[in-house]
Amino acid sequence: MYLKTNNKTYEIIIADTFYKRLTGLIGYKNINFGMLFPKCNSIHTYFMKENIDIIGLDTNNEVIYKYENLNKNRVIKINNDIKKTSILELPANSSKKIRIGTILIFENN
Repeated sequence: MYLKTNNKTYEIIIADTFYKRLTGLIGYKNINFGMLFPKCNSIHTYFMKENIDIIGLDTNNEVIYKYENLNKNRVIKINNDIKKTSILELPANSSKKIRIGTILIFENN
């Protein structure tokens, strides 16, 4: 799955296993892809090597929350409704053109 933003295309990995959800982007350097956490309303950046951008999405992939260049060792909770929220983690400063209310379109190729 891919997302185009800021004139760049990012591969998006879906965190669909326990291990992927547990580790996310922990330990990665020079991040050049994103990770989508379905049915997730909070994340942490403990043990991260780099800052990241966080996008909160509703069930229609509409942006409901955005945090650019999130520092390491932080916890972010978007809302209380875990079943209707997903979180997209992207490389730092890659979401500059994404605005709250934008509907993100993920492409398969």
